[in-house]
Amino acid sequence: MNVLKLSLDQLSTQSGVPGRTIRFYIQKGLIAGPEGERRGAWYTQAHLSELLRIRQWQESGLSLDAIAGLLQARQEPPVAPRRIGAIEVQSHLIVADGVELVVSPERSGLTQTQVRRLFQTVLTALNDLKKSPKD
Repeated sequence: MNVLKLSLDQLSTQSGVPGRTIRFYIQKGLIAGPEGERRGAWYTQAHLSELLRIRQWQESGLSLDAIAGLLQARQEPPVAPRRIGAIEVQSHLIVADGVELVVSPERSGLTQTQVRRLFQTVLTALNDLKKSPKD
């Protein structure tokens, strides 16, 4: 079985999280420390996965305290079912006159980059539909 072994620099590059921040997360208990000892220490796929999850949650607007609570509970972020009187933040993206894309960032689990890609995909699909013969 081939185990992924990453240096701190490699982990930083692959996760997009600076090495200093990774050390801070370890100190705060958000992720486990490296495997091995001192200079021979390495990070695994599990470390990378945790960092990517933390980054996604931060991009969704969660604080480090909230993320720490989620990681301690080892569960996905809770999303309450919609109920009458609930307040929910939504992004309304105008694709064209009469066409609107509504995204609830917390419920969708999409990052801002993914929402932009979704918008571009919908815009392209709409333009393609307008160019095709009407049925």
